[in-house]
Amino acid sequence: MPAVRSKICGITRIEDALVAAEAGADAIGLVFYAKSPRAVSVQQARAIIAALPPFVTTVGLFVDLGRGELSEILEAVPLDLLQFHGDEAPAACEGFGRPYIKALRVKPGDDIAARAERYGSASGILLDTYVPGIPGGTGAAFDWSLVPQDLCKPIILAGGLTPENVRDAIEQVRPYAVDVSGGVESGKGIKDAQKIRAFVRAVRGG
Repeated sequence: MPAVRSKICGITRIEDALVAAEAGADAIGLVFYAKSPRAVSVQQARAIIAALPPFVTTVGLFVDLGRGELSEILEAVPLDLLQFHGDEAPAACEGFGRPYIKALRVKPGDDIAARAERYGSASGILLDTYVPGIPGGTGAAFDWSLVPQDLCKPIILAGGLTPENVRDAIEQVRPYAVDVSGGVESGKGIKDAQKIRAFVRAVRGG
């Protein structure tokens, strides 16, 4: 089984970003969604990215943001990858000069494969838990058996993952990557160093 990548999302502090990098996380996520308790400002994001060592991918999370506002952020913040976590149409995710992943919230009865196929230009599809009115970061897992085995894009699995359950999730879903936020926190937006280390260790099978 190929190595599964890990992303620590909802980073708000430099020290948490450095712990994630030191633990071996492949990516960190910065939330540009004002309603999120994990939202960061442009200044915070710039400071966090500037502190990171090389080869850690920086991902910006956006929820139905207008093109003008998003372009302004991208001019100010050197993000590697964009994550669209709202109801964005495919065209709304394209044309920013960065690769992107599209988050889809999963609930029973969804045709995930058909929804994913709309985003042919995406680098990957992130599958998160559907909770009405909340775009992500709910801390709730969904039924992993709903994940199709033949999705057209690499799968990033999110939603309710923790150091304790991520290994089971990987063995069941066999995703390209896993994404955690609340499962490695001591408080909203405040990461727990021990939990980050335990999460990355579990992803690696340790």
